[in-house]
Amino acid sequence: MNTHIRLKTRFAPSPTGLMHLGNARTALFNALYAYSQGGIFLLRIEDTDIERSQEDFARQLLEDLRWLGLDWQEGPLVGGEETSYYQSQRGETYAKYYAQLEQLEQVVYPCFCSPQELALSRRVQQSAGQAPRYADTCARLSPADIAAKLAKGLQPTLRFRVPRGQTVEFTDLVRGPQKFACDDLGDFIIRRADGTPAFFFCNAVDDALMGITHVLRGEDHLANTPRQQLILQALGLPIPQYGHISLILGNDGTPLSKRNGSQSVQELRSQGWLAEGVVNYLARLGHTCSHDHFLSLSALAQEFSVERLGRAPAHFDEQQLHHWQQVAVSHTTEEQLWQWMGEAVQAIVPTSARAEFIVAVRPNVVYPQDALHLAQIFFTEDWQIQADAHTVIVEAGMAFFEEAVKTLGETQADYKKWVALLKDRTGKKGKTLFMPLRAALTGETHGPEMVHVLPLLGMERARGRLQRAGERC
Repeated sequence: MNTHIRLKTRFAPSPTGLMHLGNARTALFNALYAYSQGGIFLLRIEDTDIERSQEDFARQLLEDLRWLGLDWQEGPLVGGEETSYYQSQRGETYAKYYAQLEQLEQVVYPCFCSPQELALSRRVQQSAGQAPRYADTCARLSPADIAAKLAKGLQPTLRFRVPRGQTVEFTDLVRGPQKFACDDLGDFIIRRADGTPAFFFCNAVDDALMGITHVLRGEDHLANTPRQQLILQALGLPIPQYGHISLILGNDGTPLSKRNGSQSVQELRSQGWLAEGVVNYLARLGHTCSHDHFLSLSALAQEFSVERLGRAPAHFDEQQLHHWQQVAVSHTTEEQLWQWMGEAVQAIVPTSARAEFIVAVRPNVVYPQDALHLAQIFFTEDWQIQADAHTVIVEAGMAFFEEAVKTLGETQADYKKWVALLKDRTGKKGKTLFMPLRAALTGETHGPEMVHVLPLLGMERARGRLQRAGERC
């Protein structure tokens, strides 16, 4: 009998805000791990935080993942009833397992401590140099005590009783052997006073029930793992293998946030970042690839290995993200690049010049606004001569541009013949020949290769700009 269990990973975001790069990387690593092993990538929406969860955020999460190319095989919109992958719709399931725990002896108990009492207890422990943990205030309440508090209308949380004098051990996929003393954990809440499930509980139960075999998540969840293993052991449910990946640090050395460089996936998309570039960058952030070539998602999956996940914090580098954006632009098809440039560019560039325009500007554009800027230079008069270009024009002198206009007509705008003749007539060569032409024709000292500039401008526009340049001298 074949006892092989197919690898299944998951991404389980909370829809309490927009998805940022840290979450996107977690989703990517789980997806690549599943793809690399011919496994299943599952998406689950953990929306039990009623006050903060929003449907709009949930919808945006799905859209962002699709944009990144991370298709899930189980989850919302695929693989069964959509609602079964939203924790807010799984109350009956959780109630069943709460009841199972409550039927066990000395495993869970009601806790009537108020948030204020718990906060005070934490402050007292911290002032004494102790790690905060629950003080067992309600751990030994008698049935009569519990009944009396319930009769007063008090709504308790449900706490999991951590066994004393034991340890929880497991081998982390990234960090190796781990060992936690139960006495350091403290009894923890698995059901809130309002009846909603706490993260420790529903996250672990859902992983087991949905057949998750491997979980890659941030190292800030490492301390959660022993608690979740205790829950699953008590319920007799299977326990996934966990791997805790390094956090991403911002430019100030603190965890990446909006304050120190992070942006949401939605913001990156609206600014014109290409998903392929973002994915190629994230795949190398805390994970080592064998080379730095641009890779498709399937190729990145072939490169992915949990053994290549680093333990040291990963540092966000916007220049590297910018680099991969440039690489992505260079690998994008003409049609994709044209659509990416947007309607403003499409309205300016004539259809007949589209292919030549894309060839000309591809090496010089990183964002759609770069393409718009160049389109305005080539096809409109909505452009300006920059200060450094003006200096170059003045240094070249009027006589140079008079000769440039004359030779342009004589060569019928054949670029190579034009510059060869202009070189012979003026004696200028190299930078002193090409830079004044670029400055006069585009108003800038850098940009697309000059061999593309003249055909895009056309004879009449080029002549007019050369004449106006001469008048500036």
